[in-house]
Amino acid sequence: MSTDTTASVSTHILDTSAGRPAAGVAVHLAARSGRAADWRTLGGSATDADGRCKDLPALPEGTTHVRLDFAVEPYLEKAAKKQADAQQDAPANRDSGTAAVFFPEVTVTFAVAPGEHYHVPLLLNPFGYSVYRGS
Repeated sequence: MSTDTTASVSTHILDTSAGRPAAGVAVHLAARSGRAADWRTLGGSATDADGRCKDLPALPEGTTHVRLDFAVEPYLEKAAKKQADAQQDAPANRDSGTAAVFFPEVTVTFAVAPGEHYHVPLLLNPFGYSVYRGS
């Protein structure tokens, strides 16, 4: 919940290759007050069955920048295995000799202003992602 002196952050992840929310993805939140300040880890959460993190820590007063770290590798590995099992004759990894997950983590850094709420959805697929400021 945001006050006049702090910003607030929420997020969710949609697996665009499956057309479903991405459940069970660990998300860590860090903040800093000023471009030259050190990052302060605030804690984390994991996405629920709807792909949402409903219990991210509150931002401290004076926060100017926020960083969300999404640990997507375990989720993408599990999704790839599930897809390969469903298509028993298809190879689990098309690019043999390369890592099964192209993006093992996604980090999103953005500026915030006091009193504003920032909803930052992550649209994820095995070989790409996009983020935006949602509502």
